[in-house]
Amino acid sequence: MKSENVPDKKRLLLLLALLTAFPPISIAMYLPAIPQLVEIWQQPLAVVNLTLVGFFVSYCVSLLVYGPLSDRFGRRRPLLAGIGLFIVASLLCAGSTGVVGMIVLRVLQAAGAGAAATLALAISKDVYAGHERERILAYIGVIMALAPMLSPVFGGWIMTFFSWRWIFVAQGLFGVVAWIGVLRMPETLKKPSATGFFQTAGIYLQLFQNRRYVALALLMSIVGLPHFAFIAGSTTIYISDFGLTEQIYGYFFALNAAALMAGAFVCTLLLRRMTSRGIITVGFAGILLGGTCLLLQWIEGPWGLALPMAMITFSVGLGRPPSNNLVLEQVDRHAGAASSMLMFIYFMLGSFSMWLISLDWADKIRTIGILGAGTGGIVLAIWLVVPGISTRKKKG
Repeated sequence: MKSENVPDKKRLLLLLALLTAFPPISIAMYLPAIPQLVEIWQQPLAVVNLTLVGFFVSYCVSLLVYGPLSDRFGRRRPLLAGIGLFIVASLLCAGSTGVVGMIVLRVLQAAGAGAAATLALAISKDVYAGHERERILAYIGVIMALAPMLSPVFGGWIMTFFSWRWIFVAQGLFGVVAWIGVLRMPETLKKPSATGFFQTAGIYLQLFQNRRYVALALLMSIVGLPHFAFIAGSTTIYISDFGLTEQIYGYFFALNAAALMAGAFVCTLLLRRMTSRGIITVGFAGILLGGTCLLLQWIEGPWGLALPMAMITFSVGLGRPPSNNLVLEQVDRHAGAASSMLMFIYFMLGSFSMWLISLDWADKIRTIGILGAGTGGIVLAIWLVVPGISTRKKKG
């Protein structure tokens, strides 16, 4: 541990997992309601899906604010403010009466959720170092993967016994639990930055001048395109095209989330036996293979999407902890801003992918396959061919 003024390791790990679960909780629990909202509000899917795209865009922009703020004022205060905004916006979403209002409120909800995920990454850099942080990020990946695995199932149950509005009430209660946890957490940042808030643009310019940081952040984020396309397109494919119920859809989505958790868990085991470069290489190869299987469409029906997509998602979960750590190793200062920029790039590319899959494609499954095979193949080739790309920045 870097600092003595930190919570118990187990409690901190659980809190970090809770914080990183905000995006999947906010998205996956809501997904089963989308087809019903299309019918209730008499709006096309592309319009209703703006509640997802708007969430991600707002979430990405908020990341650029919370990181530098936390470097200047500590981690706790921005976290408490952001989670508080998330709670209020969630309860307002529950009372929404139209798609325009829902889009606006989802933008506000995302602005609050952005504090949790990015500052959890910054706290991990405050408290843990080197290979220990790699293991912590992998453990967090295992725990937080339960959120997208269970959330659509809970969302389907809520849709069955209550209504879609109670989904947002449940999200608000989740935020209350996290807010209490942060309130009881000691500050983890030992030396706040003296940089003022309006000077943070200079910090991001410095990050953009760090070519290795930018290149690795882009490389590690591009492979997430098929994952986000699946998130946005899964309700249409499973419920509208295959005719599954919201509950059955939740189980298929949970399978995909379980693959993410399995990938992160296997990563914790392989870190003891393989190099980080080797694990990342296997992850890229798995994304390429899963995308190729989707393109070939060897299996018909829901399982034809579920099984190859599980391979892609497993590979994302496997490679993301060491790849995140590798990106953060490229910076010595401003960990909050570096974490924010990394998450910004990852989710902005994800937002683009979610918009892309919402277009009127004749075969959405094949489109996801093109994204998987294309990004997996290109990134794997760059990773293997470019010399020294996996080298950590030399200190000093």
